[in-house]
Amino acid sequence: MRYREGQTPGELGAPVDMDFTGVGIFGVVLGTGFVAAGIRGRQYWLVLWGTILTLSSLAYVAIPLQ
Repeated sequence: MRYREGQTPGELGAPVDMDFTGVGIFGVVLGTGFVAAGIRGRQYWLVLWGTILTLSSLAYVAIPLQ
């Protein structure tokens, strides 16, 4: 197998950014939507699941801010 010029097989690439704030904000938006849809459709398991998702996403976003 041939490698491109200037590359060696043992070289590591650039470090990966581990900022998942967008995922936490998406969880808050999605959880809020689940709560609203669950209340409207009288599906209380969806309200519970959406509440837990919203609270855990808020905690996930808030913990790095401390």
